[in-house]
Amino acid sequence: MSDTAIKVDHVGMKFNLSKEKVDNLKEYIIKTLRREIHYNEFWALKDVNFEVQKGDRVGILGLNGAGKSTLLKVIAGVFKPTEGSVEKHGKVVPLLELGAGFDRQYTGKENVFLYGAMLGYSKKFLAEKYEEIVEFSELGDFMDVPIQNYSSGMKSRLGFSIATLVAPKILILDEVLSVGDAKFKKKSEKKVMDMFDSGVTVLFVSHSLAQVERLCTKAMILDHGKLLTYGDIGEVAEEYKKMIE
Repeated sequence: MSDTAIKVDHVGMKFNLSKEKVDNLKEYIIKTLRREIHYNEFWALKDVNFEVQKGDRVGILGLNGAGKSTLLKVIAGVFKPTEGSVEKHGKVVPLLELGAGFDRQYTGKENVFLYGAMLGYSKKFLAEKYEEIVEFSELGDFMDVPIQNYSSGMKSRLGFSIATLVAPKILILDEVLSVGDAKFKKKSEKKVMDMFDSGVTVLFVSHSLAQVERLCTKAMILDHGKLLTYGDIGEVAEEYKKMIE
């Protein structure tokens, strides 16, 4: 039986960026029909190739625009790669844009069931876990308030509380441990650390090198969509420090 949790095989991700400024949908349609819209090709990822073993905790480092979040979205299945392929072995829970699936008109309580269903949880399971979600998110007084009245931190806290109900085989984290105040950051990091202790495989993007060094066993550096290096956390962290000095 293979010990590989994730295999990223020569993955490339291309976006077409419009050269023209288009003010509205009508103008866009007219210009498209007249073939007046021209695009610049932008490769957010190019020929990215690596394997993650079961139980590895991999930090993804790189400056802004390196392709870190794009890589996580390709692995999570949000984006289909332009080139290459991704193999995953085990249930994946992506903690990317927490609460991105919330409906602004619905209350916090209604969104627990909506967002939870999107993550694959049954209504019965969510009903059983509802009080646990409320307690962890610390949003008791706001659960009957529409999400449109929540701050971004409140939405992230609720999203995190729903998404981490079940320890997955593969956990994908994008800056989610920076949500909320200092107390909630500490609590959310402890919850993720408990998942780590259960042997979950982790891919983790953070702007904090210290946090990556503390939480991860391996790391990689992306630069302009290309994989520069991948290996044990100590060696990669030293290389990254030289890059950002």
